[in-house]
Amino acid sequence: MKQLILLFLFTISASAQIKGVVKDSITKQPIAYVSVWVENKNIGTTSEENGSFELNVSENESIIFSVFGYENKTISVKNISEILLIPKINEIEEVVITSSLKTKQTEIGDVKKQFYLPEPQNIPWLFARKFNLDKSNPDLKYLKELIYFTNSEVEKGIFRARVFEVNEEGLPGDDLISEEIIVNVKKGKHKTIVDISKHNIQIPEKGIIVCFESLIVDQNKYVQVAYSLKPKKKYEYINYSPHIGYFHNDNIETYNKRSGRWEIFSKEYNKKNNHPIPAINITLSN
Repeated sequence: MKQLILLFLFTISASAQIKGVVKDSITKQPIAYVSVWVENKNIGTTSEENGSFELNVSENESIIFSVFGYENKTISVKNISEILLIPKINEIEEVVITSSLKTKQTEIGDVKKQFYLPEPQNIPWLFARKFNLDKSNPDLKYLKELIYFTNSEVEKGIFRARVFEVNEEGLPGDDLISEEIIVNVKKGKHKTIVDISKHNIQIPEKGIIVCFESLIVDQNKYVQVAYSLKPKKKYEYINYSPHIGYFHNDNIETYNKRSGRWEIFSKEYNKKNNHPIPAINITLSN
């Protein structure tokens, strides 16, 4: 822990601080909760509700701006002045969204005993897992609820819930929900349920990917205490809530997005395959 903290402090001292505001290119209105990444590095933050952000970075870096509903944008630090993002138009096929009866439902996802990792969450991470249709209930093919097993150290934590299509590369593709979903989380460990039945999303044969996106904003900030054994010492550092739980299942494909890029973990890609799966379930209906 001591080495980790010392390295973090050195990175801050060797960098210059940049500030900016992210805006819509058409309306010129600020965009809240934009992931701001240093390209090819695990350094980043999230814009606040007023679109403002601060980041410590060297002058020769490039910054990636990524948020729901907008095209990604990469800008050199030297050229950052006004950051304008272009709205994205997602074309969702008509076969994906139809009417449903919702008279029966079932929860799937295999989360039985979740655990929480004590890792610092001070960069905007996206954790996701894949879901396929429940073969034992073929008539239940509509997505009714997203279920996240969360742990929050603050009273009113927030995260972004997202549902992606599976693209040709097997990675998260376009968003399947056309509106932003910011979820409020109570303090402590909870089964946080997000009702998305109004969107009438039918799960395609190749499945869907459900995502938990952390937001590095003041509302989620808290001071975490850690201890080292040799030497015996107490440390305090800034962390951000809420955290998603995890569990183990070797047969589930999982994804994370750091440094602005998606990575996939599965048996096909990892021989040991001992990575944690984000503790997310879904409810299906007919």
